[in-house]
Amino acid sequence: MNAPTKLPFRSAAILGAGLMGRLLAVTLARAGCKVELFEAGSPEAEGAAARVAAAMLAPLAESAVAPVPVVRMGQYALSRWPELLAPLVQPVFFQREGTLVLWHRQDAAEAARLARVLARTGTQVPELAPMRTLDGTGIATLEPSLGQRFAQGLFLPGEGQLDNRALLASLLATLQASPGVKLHWQSPRAPGDFAPGTPGQPDWVIDCRGLGAKPQWNALRGVRGEVIRVHAPEVALQRPTRLVHPRYPLYIAPKPGSVFVIGATEIESDDMSPASVRSTLELLSAAYAVHSGFAEARILEIATQCRPTLPDNLPAIRQPQPRVLQINGLYRHGFMIAPAVLDAAMELLVHGRSALAQNLGLETSEA
Repeated sequence: MNAPTKLPFRSAAILGAGLMGRLLAVTLARAGCKVELFEAGSPEAEGAAARVAAAMLAPLAESAVAPVPVVRMGQYALSRWPELLAPLVQPVFFQREGTLVLWHRQDAAEAARLARVLARTGTQVPELAPMRTLDGTGIATLEPSLGQRFAQGLFLPGEGQLDNRALLASLLATLQASPGVKLHWQSPRAPGDFAPGTPGQPDWVIDCRGLGAKPQWNALRGVRGEVIRVHAPEVALQRPTRLVHPRYPLYIAPKPGSVFVIGATEIESDDMSPASVRSTLELLSAAYAVHSGFAEARILEIATQCRPTLPDNLPAIRQPQPRVLQINGLYRHGFMIAPAVLDAAMELLVHGRSALAQNLGLETSEA
């Protein structure tokens, strides 16, 4: 769904300037809506889960832990992201070079189990590009620096990634350049602070605050993730690479400038304290096992963040009262499914219903 030419309302207040808040603000502004964006933090989005994410767009790979509706949303988003990036005022790194899945010999049984899961996903979502089985030569063709290190692998064509921080910055710059947009930083707000549809108030209030919305959405919980960013000019990887392991499926996402995002941990906790020594050692050791060039990498950042998650681990859009929309529960799949959630929310705002949400299995509820 592209930005509608005419909205049935004139103004909106958006709460939360993370990924969804910024995407919605840009989309509404392009449609001629007056937008006020309220954020408890700063323009740098330091409190947003989106700032820490690896921003991989890998629906088939994620089907190892994600249900079919998330896979469908992710597949939809792969072709939608270029359309969303095109009108932004600053370029954003985006690629669709596929995902490489590797394993060491001792983890062959776990890899076989994963391959069965991915094959089953392929039958459930046939529009996904089919995975390919690789030998050492096939791996070397895709990633020359890894061909002598691994004898077997899987390749998931068409999957992609983008630069999450460049995207957040470009969305911000686009909003700053958009007429009719007002940005309010260090300005926490809740839906109860507004009376939408009354004189002097916005026509709609859209709550995109993630875990900040927990007082109004009690089912939300935090799932902690730990991510390491390193600068590794001696490592040459062209695409996101995942390492099969029975306890922590590592991912390495190459970003521009020889920066790599390394992650895997997922802890049922809303603890925002620094990463543990154990998690840090495991992530770095696993990355070194993929490519010895990581031994000389420089650690840029070790970050933790809690992803907003609902009991079924699926995103949801609900309307608790007239003219108030709540969007939440994107969990670990925020960048992968955000375009689908965005377009479904726009359909709800424009038409009062969303055929896209129904087709993709995205939960929506009305007042």
